[in-house]
Amino acid sequence: MRKIFYFFLLFTGYIQAQELNCAVQINTQTLTNANQPIFKTLERSLTEFVNNTKWTNKPFKQNEKIDCSMVINVTAYGSDQFVATIQVSSSRPIYDSTYSSPVFNFNDKDFNFRYVEYENLIYNPNSYDSNLVSVMAFYSYLIIGMDADTFSPLGGSDYFRTAQEIGSLAQQGNFKGWSQADGNQTRFMLTNELLSGTFEAIRTTMYDYHSKGLDVMSQDVKKGKEKVKEAINSLSKVYSVRPNAFLTRTFFDAKSDEIQSIFSGGPQIAIADLVDNLNKFSPINSSKWASIKF
Repeated sequence: MRKIFYFFLLFTGYIQAQELNCAVQINTQTLTNANQPIFKTLERSLTEFVNNTKWTNKPFKQNEKIDCSMVINVTAYGSDQFVATIQVSSSRPIYDSTYSSPVFNFNDKDFNFRYVEYENLIYNPNSYDSNLVSVMAFYSYLIIGMDADTFSPLGGSDYFRTAQEIGSLAQQGNFKGWSQADGNQTRFMLTNELLSGTFEAIRTTMYDYHSKGLDVMSQDVKKGKEKVKEAINSLSKVYSVRPNAFLTRTFFDAKSDEIQSIFSGGPQIAIADLVDNLNKFSPINSSKWASIKF
């Protein structure tokens, strides 16, 4: 009877699951000693750590796991010390379609860490254990928060606060990326701006863009495009006070190709004002905006 009940839960998607479906990859192409087994062990350990840790107290169905990836590019290695960068990305499904929309895409260039083969990786929210654990936990919460923001207005705040707390504890490790003094494109700045009222419009744009725009396209493509356009144009609230803001750049790092695609086909809408704004908000992508026809 128990097996039958379990099968029923599995079939209907109600088995509670961890939050992330994360592909973790260790890239060692630039190393001369890249064939050492420690890299495969590290990749396997991080995959299990990210995907098997229960990051929240909310129930997630199996089909609700967030698809994401973390690609760690190791550029130097000696003894138990690693010099690396990490590319973090995530996506979310669009209602009543097979399409997944990119939500977050960030290249963290300050990811040095210590790791001994086969050591246990355990996240403790009340202590600092290692820079490796802190960075992976930080981005796990950031991914969950970014995803939550697309489903409800400012829905990711609690997760961003947890990520910020991880950063505060991690400062004692003296690794780069956790301090305000480390630059303006760091883990510190990500959570600082995500929780700042100054940049709230970027987060509400994420909700409007996805839930009011992309999610309605299966029923009304033109209406969905209009809502996506409105959501992007609302970034002017941030541009007027902080041109070239860090969070604006991260938004377009994830969304520029998708925006180009959305407005390069399908039912036509008036987009002259949108293209003008795109060139202001993200001039680095001007070649993409130039390909949009209106």
